[in-house]
Amino acid sequence: MHRPVHIAGFAQLPAVRDDGGREEAEVVRVVTTDALADAGIARSDVGFVCSGSNDYVMGRAFSFVMAVDGIGAWPPVRESHVEMDGAWALYEAFIRLQHGDVDVALVYGFGKSSLGSVDQVRTLELDPYTLAPLGIDPHALAALQARALLDSGKATERDFAEVVARARAASQGNPNVPTADAIDVDAILAAPYRRTPLRHHDCAVQTDGAAAIVLTVGGSGPRIAGLEHRIDAHQPGARDLTVSPSTRLAGEAAGATNIDVAELHAPWSHQEIILAQALGLGEGTSINPSGGALAADTPMVSGLTRIGEAAMAIRSGAKRALGHATSGPLLQHNMVCVLEAS
Repeated sequence: MHRPVHIAGFAQLPAVRDDGGREEAEVVRVVTTDALADAGIARSDVGFVCSGSNDYVMGRAFSFVMAVDGIGAWPPVRESHVEMDGAWALYEAFIRLQHGDVDVALVYGFGKSSLGSVDQVRTLELDPYTLAPLGIDPHALAALQARALLDSGKATERDFAEVVARARAASQGNPNVPTADAIDVDAILAAPYRRTPLRHHDCAVQTDGAAAIVLTVGGSGPRIAGLEHRIDAHQPGARDLTVSPSTRLAGEAAGATNIDVAELHAPWSHQEIILAQALGLGEGTSINPSGGALAADTPMVSGLTRIGEAAMAIRSGAKRALGHATSGPLLQHNMVCVLEAS
């Protein structure tokens, strides 16, 4: 890491269950304009743009090309795209800024759950020979992971419920997530199962939304002190689902120590426990004060939002914060971004 990179601006659209059919270019235009305004940077000063989305989720081919209309055709910029969460677009932009010829990068991610079944798309991400033909959905896979965690003695269903109760309480103060009533642990444990041993509250609320981040070399704003990602085996049966070695390795490489606030991308309650253990987060760390992905999980956006929320924590007084993003089945890909006050 040679050139210091800062998060100069962040914006997100309020996550909603259905955005009413807003076009990609429209949401991208709004969220990127807000992020640039937050950074106090003109659109003409941006030298590189990178986006994250998924055409299968959006339900149309080359949806990311249509979204480019939202950043404007003039002045021309170097533009790239990743077919993943916007957090990986941020990773590419961070590397691009190390080249030395560009000082400002704009990153955005967008996605919708309302257009169709995200669960069916996720199923098609699985091994095409052994898993995808079974039609196993993400909730069923997550339930297998949760069961393994329970059987290992590393967590209990009450631990899952405590994660949910804390996320629900935190989301009450976040205007960017759908309104949800706070609920106590005993009420959660009394609810019926969705996929045993996971209840409805253990699963993230699927939403539509977008987020954008402005990166600058030098300047002010939270500094990216460490950024790394690692990958575990694609086949869930080839790994211990109760641990996340890739998260641990990414955290070690990124310098994830003495963390005040951690925003973890955990679409199911038990995954927050696995991630916190992998990163060595203790009682001194506030985990998901925004409500996390349980409160609002927008495909291709939730990971980038976690990094943005971590940056907001630095602005609010935290010295060191961590943003985490995941992709693939059962925490297969994991990225850790450590931020510190300038």
